[in-house]
Amino acid sequence: MSNVRRNHLVAGDSGTSTLVSRGVLAVSALAFLASWLVLFQWVDETAPIAGVHVLKLLGVALVAAGVGLTVVGVGSRLEYFESTPSSTAGLPVGFVFGLLWAVVGGLVATRLLGNALAVWLPVAAAFGIVGLLVSVLPREDVGSTLPVAAILVLFGGYVAVGGINAGWTWSPSWSSAVFPGSELVPLLVVFGALLSAWSAAKARDGFGAEGRQAGAYYLVGSVVFAMLGVLALLVAFIVKNGLETMLTGTSLTGGHLTLPFVGSVPWAEFPFLLNQTGGLFVEVPGVLPAVMGTLWLVFGAVLFAVPLGIGAAVFLTEYAERGRFTQVVEVATNGLWSTPSIVFGLFGLAFLVPRISGGNSIFVGQLVLGFMLLPLVLITSREAILAVPDEHRNASAALGVTKWETIRSVVLPAAMPGTITGVILGVGRIAGETAPLLLVFGGSPYPSSYPNVLGSFQFSTQPPFVTNEALLSPASALPYQLYSTITAGVFPKEIFTNTEFGWGTALVLLLVVLGLYAIGIGSRLYFRRKLHHE
Repeated sequence: MSNVRRNHLVAGDSGTSTLVSRGVLAVSALAFLASWLVLFQWVDETAPIAGVHVLKLLGVALVAAGVGLTVVGVGSRLEYFESTPSSTAGLPVGFVFGLLWAVVGGLVATRLLGNALAVWLPVAAAFGIVGLLVSVLPREDVGSTLPVAAILVLFGGYVAVGGINAGWTWSPSWSSAVFPGSELVPLLVVFGALLSAWSAAKARDGFGAEGRQAGAYYLVGSVVFAMLGVLALLVAFIVKNGLETMLTGTSLTGGHLTLPFVGSVPWAEFPFLLNQTGGLFVEVPGVLPAVMGTLWLVFGAVLFAVPLGIGAAVFLTEYAERGRFTQVVEVATNGLWSTPSIVFGLFGLAFLVPRISGGNSIFVGQLVLGFMLLPLVLITSREAILAVPDEHRNASAALGVTKWETIRSVVLPAAMPGTITGVILGVGRIAGETAPLLLVFGGSPYPSSYPNVLGSFQFSTQPPFVTNEALLSPASALPYQLYSTITAGVFPKEIFTNTEFGWGTALVLLLVVLGLYAIGIGSRLYFRRKLHHE
């Protein structure tokens, strides 16, 4: 046979392997996405598609993926397809597949022989050993595909023939929980789709080093996509349930805005966002007091924590020598950041409330959230300052600039994007905190007025020279109001039920947090652009 003819056949075989692998990847991606839609109940598991229920289609998808993996694995081993597999898939892969086969064996044993530990445990161990050996002993193309394909075909076929349906339940003896088939099948399909995508990606690139890299890439990418997908589904779920409540009474031209020298002009009207929550004359109760309370809490916490955190980071990195003291500070800071929020609330209740306001107040809430934000600001600021190259400091010192001027004009501007990233993450956490607010902040869950902090400042000639009654009074915030709405029992206005008002409040809280994120991201981009262009 001529070389031209042989190369043509090899190219054709390689193209077939690539085509089958890409088909398995496509089927795995569709099954992965459909499973999440079923888990979040966006697709009814009993809904027929082309006359077949969704769960059965998921089973068919797993069977198709398993058959495709068998084709590429066996074809590579028989040298029908061009590939460069290693001598073995490796012990890590063998241990993972052995564990999977042990789970399969345990489930089969409990299904057929009963839930007794002495019955199903030996069967699970035997399946696990077989799965380990089948994965490690053969060549990589067989060990990476056939064990996965067998699991996919067995489980997918059992689901496809109706062995597990939406009404099926699993009640293990070791737990009082009941797992319905409508939730268990999509969850298992998610893991099966990840395994098939990993194996198909390895096969598509011919196994070996390139195949392992491609498999890891697809596996990590699928996990990241799943995380983003869950986030998108959660946001969409909140929007779907809360949008109608938030837009109640909304009119793009129903409001009026008075401008100097112009008079009254049409303006958009958003009652749910701009009205008070309580009051006799409020037709559409809104969340304005809670929004203002949340903004004041975040503003006070940032004003308290950011200067202290950045100052402490500058001292630890630029002035303090590396030693026992800095190590103790690092350990204490990491411990404070991982401390549960309720502990900060108890601290505020026991220590700050008796000494500042004598009861719940905005100011104590700001301090408690500020203490929660401080560790993260310190950690991120310190890391950002350490990341500034020493060449910048040396160049500034060579010009005769003092150390403080170097820090202020060179180091801090270069570290500002990283510092703002920490502030963004911290603000996202404290804006949605509820437990501390229950102890040190919350007042009436449905207030009839918002806190007038700016208009309540009073100056005197006696200490403390400045007082603010609004800051020392309780108020409402969006997470606190959401908790109160869920636990109150009956919403005081008939226009909304507790559930409707709660979903609307949750949507507004989400928008407020996203707005704070947007401000932080915009600030970070500004400093980064200024750093690169000046």
